[in-house]
Amino acid sequence: MSKRVLVTLGHPADHSFCGALADAYIAGATAAGNEVRSIFLGAASFDPVLHNGYSEIQALEPDLIAAQEAITWAEHLVFVYPIWWGAMPALLKGFIDRVFLPGFAFSYREGSMFWDRLLRGRSAHLLVTMDTPPWYFRWVYRMPGHNQMKRTILEFSGIRPVQVSNFGPIRGSSERQREKWLARAGQLGRRTA
Repeated sequence: MSKRVLVTLGHPADHSFCGALADAYIAGATAAGNEVRSIFLGAASFDPVLHNGYSEIQALEPDLIAAQEAITWAEHLVFVYPIWWGAMPALLKGFIDRVFLPGFAFSYREGSMFWDRLLRGRSAHLLVTMDTPPWYFRWVYRMPGHNQMKRTILEFSGIRPVQVSNFGPIRGSSERQREKWLARAGQLGRRTA
């Protein structure tokens, strides 16, 4: 059964290895019969700074309105991004700050410390590159960027299950290894259906 898939490239440069992974995933998902849309944050026009926190919501730029519409449309969300300083790039974090708003992604219950998860019914997959060996990121650093994206953003908003696929270390990798990673991204896209 095909799905509606939204692929978001969180690397500022679409010609990066993350961009190639996103392209491979999109090709695989499309070949499997899925309907695929994409967002390339490096080409999007928006202010990534949430100037007043959530006390005063900024007006959304057209690209962010379109992003919310695409997230609402999607059944499966894919985020492709690198780990920089243990977490996602600032551009992706700014996108999340501006798009995953109260009333869209979650809603606090009045008089309660609990919240409603407004993006239920969607799954997600994170395709994450890093220069750190993935085992070191897991066992020594304790995966801060993965925990942030998976638990405190996506699952907080009701998106589950959230799968994570690591690609790395990128620095020093051979062309053959990168080709294997691109083939893996394509396979992951084909399995989306």
